Amino acid sequence: MHRSCFAALALAAGLLQSAPAPAADGYPDKPITLLIPYPPGGSADMLARPLGAALQKKWNQPVVLEYKPGAGGAIASAQLARARPDGYTLLMVLAAHAINPSLYPSLPYDTRRDFAPVSLVATLPMLVAAPPSTPADTIPQLIAYARAHPGKLSFASAGNGNTSHLAAEMFKHQTGTDMLHVPYKGSGPAVVALLGGEVSLMFDSISTSLPQVQAGKLKALAVTGEHRSPLLPDVPTVAETVPGFVVNGWYGILAPAATPPAILDTLSRAIAAAIDAPDLKAQLNSYGYETVGSTPAAFAGHIDRELDTWKRAVEASGAKLN
Repeated sequence: MHRSCFAALALAAGLLQSAPAPAADGYPDKPITLLIPYPPGGSADMLARPLGAALQKKWNQPVVLEYKPGAGGAIASAQLARARPDGYTLLMVLAAHAINPSLYPSLPYDTRRDFAPVSLVATLPMLVAAPPSTPADTIPQLIAYARAHPGKLSFASAGNGNTSHLAAEMFKHQTGTDMLHVPYKGSGPAVVALLGGEVSLMFDSISTSLPQVQAGKLKALAVTGEHRSPLLPDVPTVAETVPGFVVNGWYGILAPAATPPAILDTLSRAIAAAIDAPDLKAQLNSYGYETVGSTPAAFAGHIDRELDTWKRAVEASGAKLN
């Protein structure tokens, strides 16, 4: 996105947020829009759909998913920043939300100032997945091949600055390997390219790659969490080969700044209750998500820690936007 467009969006956000917000009485009494920063089919979509359905059932009000992909989620974040702070426009953010300030020279919003945290919804480890044609079945084999053939292997990502991009850049930095980055507009298109053998591998959310691994269409080289996933107990962690390498995705809900605290509390309580319901919890766990549900204050603290963590990671990896 051009800097002039970012500037225009920032001005619009400031003007709209100056409008008074309604009180929480009777909330919600009309449809809620939940912005999704990536196309349908990715890990955010797989979480947002059942969560939205559960909230819709609780409130008897539609929860409409609106997809706004691009710029590592910054386009969707900019739209939320200029939305009216009344609780009827929300955004599902991923770890890329905390990465973007370290990657983009300027953004049309302030990541800390222009949003009101609602709840951390879930965390999710990543899966290093590859098509059968990739000449490596394990992380040690991958490292050895990449070192012997610099630049020959390519990795897909869900977009510049996405966790899938930065996780691979961190892997390259820590293993001294050289692989070509191929960004896509979301996890869904990236996995399609992976299945077609257009790229050699991907650090993808386990929820979107797992079905393809189970179907034998992709092979799982490793998971990126601290521990092996109960869904793939025989697949090692990256850290078993590369000590200290741990990357987990996360998913949370934001509202515009100045949203009344009573509305934020209503939202966070409803989200926590929805994902703690046995049926939904079991469904999300089967996809690899670890459900959380948090207070707005706890999610704000999480974002602050992630901003600092990813800033150090970006600096250490030397990751750059194309």
